[in-house]
Amino acid sequence: MRGRRYFFTSESVGEGHPDKLCDQVSDAILDTCLKDDPDSRVACETFASTSLVLVGGEITTNTFVDFQHIVREVAREIGYTNPDYGLDCNSMAVMDMIHSQSPDISQGVSGIGLKKYKGQQGAGDQGMMFGFACSETRELMPLPIILAHKILLNAAKLRKNKKIEWLRPDSKSQVTVEYEGFKPIRIDAVVVSHQHDPDVKHRDIEAAIIEQVIQPVLGPTGLLDRKTKYYINPTGRFVVGGPFGDTGLTGRKIIVDTYGGMGRHGGGSFSGKDPTKVDRSAAYAARYVAKNVVAAKLAARCEIQLAYAIGVPFPVSVMVDTFGTVKKIEERRIEAAIKKVFDLSPAGIIKTLDLRRPIYRQTASYGHFGRAVFPWEKTDKVEALKEAIG
Repeated sequence: MRGRRYFFTSESVGEGHPDKLCDQVSDAILDTCLKDDPDSRVACETFASTSLVLVGGEITTNTFVDFQHIVREVAREIGYTNPDYGLDCNSMAVMDMIHSQSPDISQGVSGIGLKKYKGQQGAGDQGMMFGFACSETRELMPLPIILAHKILLNAAKLRKNKKIEWLRPDSKSQVTVEYEGFKPIRIDAVVVSHQHDPDVKHRDIEAAIIEQVIQPVLGPTGLLDRKTKYYINPTGRFVVGGPFGDTGLTGRKIIVDTYGGMGRHGGGSFSGKDPTKVDRSAAYAARYVAKNVVAAKLAARCEIQLAYAIGVPFPVSVMVDTFGTVKKIEERRIEAAIKKVFDLSPAGIIKTLDLRRPIYRQTASYGHFGRAVFPWEKTDKVEALKEAIG
């Protein structure tokens, strides 16, 4: 893509989207387990439709989990407090179908499976995970996904502060950026679909979304121009939303959760999974590695692939791709430095990033990456990487 012009689009969905409601419920349950029992094993799935939220999956923990309270509090905090919104935290039905983790999986994770791995924490599943970073934003993230998230964060703030009183919880955004090579040069198109009260005219919705939601976020980038196109509630009406308009399910927004499609994805989702599940923890570790590589200016773009086998206490492969942005160093030297600096075993990842803590509910909306509050966003290995490169 070096030198040529092209368009790249990423989308985000707001905290009131039915899939994101489910992600937040699953991660709130995970946090409750980890708060009192850091060794909890959790694989929690949530389904939402109309006036029902169903929680299922495998949980092994030494603490009490009040599923009714957690689910209703998550819905309340998002803003589902009115039956007209498609879900009401007070009147909705909440069901749970939880059972304990399979002992066959547990023995592999606990290091009591095969003799050759005895005493070592194994991966909770097989699979491959990707991490990505690039130098085009201060967050070292792709610009389209960062902007799509920020638009909806601003919309949620305006809704909750009642600055725009007719906004309802469900929302989606999409941003198309024109690139020249790997450099963003302008914003070509912006899409926002936001649930609203029934008595608001479309022209008023369009004006408010552009002026109060989009412009304060995208204006400071300097990338808007007179050719930028805006598509606001392009069906003309978005009153029916939330789980009434569409069912919700945990783990269905994996590209929204990661890099907006820029960079590959291993296929595993994150929410509701404790850190022994490498679908989650190794994806965080891969982002941690990639971000430190870019922050150290060893490459302008970096993608890391990690792969694991269930019960095995180390990665079965580590791959580095810098997309031709390395200038003075061979890629294999970066790969060797990564293996020297980072402990990418399942146990090492959990220890390095301190993952047995109740930090996951906040990951479940507006992206798992590019937000400084999370430990995998640290760039504390920059000097160690440079030293390892020599």
